[in-house]
Amino acid sequence: PSRPAGEPEGLKIKREIGLIGGIALISGTMIGSGIFMSPQFVLSYVGSPGASLLIWTISGIVSMLAALSYTELGTIIPESGGDFIYILRIYGPFPAFFAAYTMVLVLEPFAAAALSIGIAEYAAAPFYMDCSPPTVVVKCAAAFSLFLVAIINALNVRLAIRIQVIFLVAKVLALTTIVVGGLVKLSQSTDMIVENLKVENSFTGTQFSLSTFGMAFSQGLWSYSGWCSLSYVTEELKRPEVNLPRAVVIAISLVTSLYLLVNVSYLTVMTPRELMSSTAVAVTWGNKVLGSWGWIMSLAAALSAFGSLNGMFFSGSRVCFVAAREGHMVTPDILSMAHVHRLTPSPALIFITTVSLIVLIPGDFKSIINYFSFTAWFFYGATLSGMIYLKIKKPELPRPYNVPIIIPVLALIAAVFVVLGPIIDSPQIEYLYVTLFILSGVIVYIPFIHYKMCPEFLNLLTMFLQLFLEVAPAEKQL
Repeated sequence: PSRPAGEPEGLKIKREIGLIGGIALISGTMIGSGIFMSPQFVLSYVGSPGASLLIWTISGIVSMLAALSYTELGTIIPESGGDFIYILRIYGPFPAFFAAYTMVLVLEPFAAAALSIGIAEYAAAPFYMDCSPPTVVVKCAAAFSLFLVAIINALNVRLAIRIQVIFLVAKVLALTTIVVGGLVKLSQSTDMIVENLKVENSFTGTQFSLSTFGMAFSQGLWSYSGWCSLSYVTEELKRPEVNLPRAVVIAISLVTSLYLLVNVSYLTVMTPRELMSSTAVAVTWGNKVLGSWGWIMSLAAALSAFGSLNGMFFSGSRVCFVAAREGHMVTPDILSMAHVHRLTPSPALIFITTVSLIVLIPGDFKSIINYFSFTAWFFYGATLSGMIYLKIKKPELPRPYNVPIIIPVLALIAAVFVVLGPIIDSPQIEYLYVTLFILSGVIVYIPFIHYKMCPEFLNLLTMFLQLFLEVAPAEKQL
């Protein structure tokens, strides 16, 4: 709609992200604690090095297929918000609310909590060489990292992107160090290395079941999570029709190549048994290869997870911000506002930080990841099915970027497997709890979103917070 004459222009978040920033946001969010912590879980689930490398390869391919599908959606629906905004525009407000409700209260906080635990465990590892760090130390360090990242993202968009680029360079150097160290060991051709990497031996001991492959796949996909992060901030990307597909292809190709080489490097230094028993595989690798300098890998892993947490906060806070802007949050307006000077969605950042701290208190890394992948890929599947619907029923829509329909179909099949595989083969009550939580959104949707009921104290709270936080409503950047 046109703006009435004389009405001042509303607040808008600027387009600050170019191609380099887009690549850094995707790959920097993907390369987090996963590649430093998940290899032992993947290997323990599937039971053999060959099957483990297969899981890492398939996870990278699936992430690429899904990301390319999201890229087409991002050019058809050029709005920030990722899955929420796509489901809203394709299916309508009711299913979109469940996406917002789950992403803001489960997916983003769970991912932030898992990453902060990864940061804390690796940062504390050099100080507790002979034992695991105390839980209270890990949780306090994790909480500090959450506060620090929230402050960075609230201060300035350019600052957050620059930190993302710097940390991406640091983590690529760290992974390259692991790759080079593995190549040096490989050149020495010890008997152990030869036995580990022989094709005929590499699949010995593989555990064949939907549950084990599903769990391993969940751990692998967790390490690639972040492939869709740029679709959350489309309104802040310069020339999205050009930079979105370029950033996706470059970033995911880089990450997949590094992950495979790093896993091979781990297997050149450790036996499968040693790798599965390690609580921090990168630290074990560092102690074996770098000796007294092994603590460097702890630092590198902590910095890597911190960069990923920064990217997750940057993109995840936009989901909360956009959902509130579309009227899908219980609070009237405050979460849809941006700081009047810094142009950052600071109320959404504060909200995500608060929920993440609550999740952090009882959480542990392994269980968080399994439930994260199950829930995330449920909504990825819903979005991918919506894209297939648009390709079949709405072929006339303008598409600056177009992918063959087989790409979203394959990604959808993978999403269905991740969601249903573990449940069919080995059902656990926790998955029922997650499903019931998602469905409980009906209790919130009907009175507060559909009928727009709003207690008076929330309006008063919004007015107070708007003045206190110096924020104002922000318009779409289209």
